Amino acid sequence: MQLQISPSLRHVTVLPPKGVREFIKLKVGSRRVSYRMVFYTLLFFTFLLRFVFVLTAVDTIDGQTKCSTIGCLKKLGPSMLGKNHQSTVPEVIYQVLEDPSSKYDIPGGSDVDIPQTLEDFISSLKGSNRPDATTFAIKLKSMVTLLEERTRKAKIQEYLYRHVASSSIPKQLNCLALQLANEHANNANARLQLPSPEVVPTLVDNAYFHFVLASDNILAASVVATSLVYNSLRPDMVVVHIITDRKTYSPMQAWFSLHPLTPAVIEVKALHHFDWFAKGKVPVLEAMEKDQRARSQFRGGSAAIVANNTEKPYVIAAKLQAMSPKYNSLMNHVRIYLPEMFPSLNKVVFLDDDLVVQTDLSPLWDIDMYGKVNGAVETCRGEDKFVMSKRFKSYLNFSHPLISKNFNANECAWAYGMNIFDLEAWRNTNITQNYHYWLEENLKSDLSLWQLGTLPPGLIAFHGYVHIIDPFWHMLGLGYQENTSRADAQSAAVIHFNGRAKPWLDIAFPHLRVLWTKYVNFSDEFIKSCHIRPS
Repeated sequence: MQLQISPSLRHVTVLPPKGVREFIKLKVGSRRVSYRMVFYTLLFFTFLLRFVFVLTAVDTIDGQTKCSTIGCLKKLGPSMLGKNHQSTVPEVIYQVLEDPSSKYDIPGGSDVDIPQTLEDFISSLKGSNRPDATTFAIKLKSMVTLLEERTRKAKIQEYLYRHVASSSIPKQLNCLALQLANEHANNANARLQLPSPEVVPTLVDNAYFHFVLASDNILAASVVATSLVYNSLRPDMVVVHIITDRKTYSPMQAWFSLHPLTPAVIEVKALHHFDWFAKGKVPVLEAMEKDQRARSQFRGGSAAIVANNTEKPYVIAAKLQAMSPKYNSLMNHVRIYLPEMFPSLNKVVFLDDDLVVQTDLSPLWDIDMYGKVNGAVETCRGEDKFVMSKRFKSYLNFSHPLISKNFNANECAWAYGMNIFDLEAWRNTNITQNYHYWLEENLKSDLSLWQLGTLPPGLIAFHGYVHIIDPFWHMLGLGYQENTSRADAQSAAVIHFNGRAKPWLDIAFPHLRVLWTKYVNFSDEFIKSCHIRPS
């Protein structure tokens, strides 16, 4: 690196440096170096650090790197920091930047004493009292540290707001449930038997295409069923089995009684209508009760999670997500009981309630599963590195010996949401029993095998029984990030709004939400009366 400065000091030419130390040649007493030249070189160093901060801040707060801005700068290598014997940069600059203690903090320790912006920092250097190298480094380090801490707090606050927004039931959806419950009580047409008696035999006829949807969200269930039937090439051969809980059964029945999807067959059934559920002990229910108590003690509430000053924001986000009510909802575990719930059926497609069907799904029945039980899209390959980069180590704790000795950390994960289940093959396995076993093991280990969701025990229980299908059938991540373009989303058979930004929430991504709202009739009297709008 060379600086060519005109005699008047009005023109400065900077030639590319081989390293910072070569760049900052503070040869005290040298004829070639003036104070202004020193100032310009230090100013460049400041801009360099700010540039590195911008490059590393997002990655650091999201847990992708293991160092701070200053630490990452140090790790960029000898050529970046110019650590060679020819460099004459004062060692005190590196001592200050690399010292993790508070030895070099600005006296007073108040944020008001720390430069808040780059402009403030430059102004402090232009004062009448020319700062020495130590003062320069202390101010620089304090400013960058302050910016990092503020960025971290802002990110955590964002995660908390999203957690609250995604965990709450919008008043419009609550209104819809209440309106329909009232309609169920006062209108005989809202209490029709679903399906009608003449088509009941189709419920156990394997010649039909059987879809199962478990949900306590009426509007979401309506969008899934409507989009499925609307895009089917043979809607007369479609049977949709909607499973819900006791409190949602009446309004769900009212909705589909008043909004039939003829010629498709719609069945609405509550969990307590299943004999095996009503009469026997359900291991998942017992596990859920224990799980809820364990999480309450283990987590200490959202306030305690957010107050943690040592954990990275992405870890805090994961803990907040683990507290989401959906992870303690039986609707999330229903799929593990499909063979018992539908003893006469050989094959079903299970659909989550946060997705939209965009094409005919009948070809799924033509896929040869080669004796496997679960047809699913894998999630470790694809252009979307955020969503399609999941392996077993993304969900399971491989520092626990029970996990590490039984599974491969780098094995590709697969997705729940749109799955083909061969119930006939399933009945010849111990998948459901394994699911129960691992739920209990996780509770015994204080949730140390995995921390949230039904996918981790699903990965374990279905291990060796999964047939990978073409990713065209299931696009994920529309509730996690907005990088997916509308055109790309429209090219998939099924789009899945997995993540916090559900399409019925205000925090949904607008350009993707329209793919969901197109299946909502906003002129419907119930939709209008509850002020449910497209945006």
